This record gives sequence, structure tokens and C-alpha cells, in this order.
Amino acid sequence: MGKIIAIANQKGGVGKTTTAINLSAAVGILEKKTLLIDADPQANASSGLGIDIENLEHGTYEVLEHELTAREVIQKTNSPNLDIIPSHVDLVAAEIELVDVDRRESLLKAALLEVKDDYDYIFIDCAPSLGLITLNALTAADSVIIPIQCEYFALEGLGKLLNTIKGVQQHHNPSLDVEGLLLTMFDSRLRLSNQVVEEVKNHFPKMVFDTLINRNVRLSESPSYGESIIKYDADSKGAENYLNLAHEFLKNNNDSV
Repeated sequence: MGKIIAIANQKGGVGKTTTAINLSAAVGILEKKTLLIDADPQANASSGLGIDIENLEHGTYEVLEHELTAREVIQKTNSPNLDIIPSHVDLVAAEIELVDVDRRESLLKAALLEVKDDYDYIFIDCAPSLGLITLNALTAADSVIIPIQCEYFALEGLGKLLNTIKGVQQHHNPSLDVEGLLLTMFDSRLRLSNQVVEEVKNHFPKMVFDTLINRNVRLSESPSYGESIIKYDADSKGAENYLNLAHEFLKNNNDSV
């Protein structure tokens, strides 16, 4: 039975999609069968793994609308052991179209039942909002990873997201756990970066991943080539960071390689 992990933060620009692409790719490289679901209408995780989103016919939208099964829209990526359910801009419409649907927050969970056993891990890249699609992701997930950038407003909005998670636990998904807070865009030369790390660890001592994701030019470049950082530049700091994170994630799940 595969574990489903949502990667969520309603703030944009925190490294959420970068983490979705590269953590799922790193877990795949460590020989775990992995699926990434792009649940963001911007479809950056899809294009970042080489999917031609301009000519995409089927994806997350059709799965949420139950027009097609999850298995029918899964595509292989150019990264080992990593498949994807891609997204396209049509997903924006789902927020409106699903409002009056019965059990609307559980549509993704129901759709994933048929493929959950096919994978060791299923990651969901959420939109930078707390709308209906993100609610579907949190209802379907076993746990959630929250990326936080090492910048001035790091903790802004985190309380709101944790309250949303608490609400999902109370009403839709009592077994949802916080997998961990992931500190991204870390720059050891900046005093502020170090202060943010200290502050987050003080506030949430047992929830923070040990692995820090450094600011890295190669990491920023890789999506424009449709490749994970490990495929694009395996010797880069970014590749090292995400492989370390994958090892830590698997260890936390008693699934070390």
C-alpha cells in the first residue's frame, strides 16, 4: 500500500514545486516506485519533468472530475521509477465545477484507490492556495510536507496552513500527519537565513527536517530543461540536498535503502 504525501504551502515561491519534482525523482532513484500528481493549474511540476503541457489532453482535471481513471492518465517521466499524473490550465475550472458535487473534498482520494497499491510513494504538488483542490490533496494524503523559505516572512501564513490541516484532520482525514517542515532557499552566508532556521526549529522542534535545501543556481535552471536536478546536474549542491532529503524521508518511514 503506497503512502500519499501532499507538498503544500499556500504561499507561492517557497520551493514547493521544486521539492515535489526533486524529492519524488530522488526517491525514484533510490529504487522506490514513485508517482507525482500535479495538482496545480500552473502545471510547473509537469513541465519541469519534461511533459509537453501545451499539447496535453488528459491529466489531474479528468481524474478529479472522474471522467477518466488515474491509471488512464499516468505518464512515464524521463526519471527512473517516477511516473506522473500531469496538470494543465483546465484544472482551474475544477474549483468552480466541483463546488456542488457530493463529497467534493474526497474525489481525489476515491480516484487514487485503484493505483495506491502500484506505488511505494505518491507525492502531490499542491497549488499555492487553500482551495478545493488542495483540500482534496490533504484529504487523500497520509501526510504533508510543508516547505518554508529561509526569508523574512518565513512563518507568515504557517499558522493558517496548520489550522487548515487541523480542520482537515477533524472533518475529513483524521489520520493526516505532518511529515515535516522543510527549510528551503537556505544561504549560509546570510545571517537572516540562519536566524530563520533557528526560529523555526525553536517553534517546531520535532517537526523540522534535518536536511536544508540550499539556494542553488543549477536547481533553478533544471526545470527549464524538463529534468530533475539529479538528471540535470548530479554533482550540484541541489542534487546532493534532495538525495539527502530522500534518504531522511525514507529513514523516517522505516524504509531506508
